[in-house]
Amino acid sequence: MPSVPTPLPELLPVASLTEYFRDSIDAAMATNKVAVDAHAVHYVVNLLTLFARAEALHDPGEGQRWRPLALLLADALAAAPGDSRNAGLQRLGDVALFVAGFMPEGLHRSTVGVDYYVRMGGCAYLSLADRLPATPRGRAVAPVFRELAAKFRDLVDVLNEVRHAAGGRDEDVLRLYEQWLTTGSRRAQRLLARLGVPPTAQAASAWAH
Repeated sequence: MPSVPTPLPELLPVASLTEYFRDSIDAAMATNKVAVDAHAVHYVVNLLTLFARAEALHDPGEGQRWRPLALLLADALAAAPGDSRNAGLQRLGDVALFVAGFMPEGLHRSTVGVDYYVRMGGCAYLSLADRLPATPRGRAVAPVFRELAAKFRDLVDVLNEVRHAAGGRDEDVLRLYEQWLTTGSRRAQRLLARLGVPPTAQAASAWAH
């Protein structure tokens, strides 16, 4: 029976940074009225701590950039079933969550948008949860990835909030509206309403499916 991959291998957390991210995420969840299981929050905090080191996000051979999600998916599907494939799916979900949450401005110059990252990342985490072996550890870890999959869009909002609170660039109205229209972001909807540009009921119908 294959073992469950370690959620974040070779993680060397810096205590102060970890606590900073934990406090920031707690505040952002309260602001966005998002409820996430404590184990999933712990995972996201560790993920942010890990990716605070740029080399953890950038893939070898890709220079100072992350590997495209389509290639990460291809790598995962080409890997042998078991630990290798699970690690590939986890990497895909992790990169998608971090980039969509903390580096969304880079996606506006890309052929794909935040919605693509939300779909790919959520599907990767859900597939990983379904593939984990029915061992005690697998049964303990699978619900974490299932929660990350179910709350992926909300977690992107939370990370957007953390980034903005840390001094991220102000978002213009059109970009906020596009984000809400393509992803259904509750944070974008709230900020639009604050700016006096509430999303229309007609546009909202696109997400009533």
